[in-house]
Amino acid sequence: MYFAALLARTEDGWEASDTELDDVETLSDLADLAREAAPDEDTVFVLIEQEDSWFGLVRVDGEEDPRIFVSDAAAAARSAYGELLLTDELLGRDPGADDGTDVDSLDLDGTEDGESEDEDDVEETAAAGAVPHGPVGDGSILDDLGISEKELRGLDPNEALAEIAEALGASEVLETVR
Repeated sequence: MYFAALLARTEDGWEASDTELDDVETLSDLADLAREAAPDEDTVFVLIEQEDSWFGLVRVDGEEDPRIFVSDAAAAARSAYGELLLTDELLGRDPGADDGTDVDSLDLDGTEDGESEDEDDVEETAAAGAVPHGPVGDGSILDDLGISEKELRGLDPNEALAEIAEALGASEVLETVR
């Protein structure tokens, strides 16, 4: 089960709103959705969690590029919402790199006829496109709000959003949209 909400800082404190991500196709769309929730270019968080699996935070401060933290990239990669957050840049890949195989660059060394490849080659190939297990992104995304990178990385995915909201003084407003 998924939960997604916007948490916007205003002059009067934090405001939360439940959000639907079905029409969001890119990180840019998600950032635009967050900016719409902040009338004065204040800080807005997009909070996303998949029960028992992972959570993600997107922080948008005015027109600045969004900052992202994902608690478990491998788990998020298996989710449509997680894929929004796992950009090439976040995963350390070359942006726009072609994931497809270039036929001209194939090494036709006889293994295409059923011979097994060297185990080291198989491991290198798997590692080249693998999504890491564990946290990725900007671990200092909440430093200025009182949650250190160490604390953020140590949060349980089931309780993370509630603990973050509590530390921000926004637990009551977040609970109203949950």
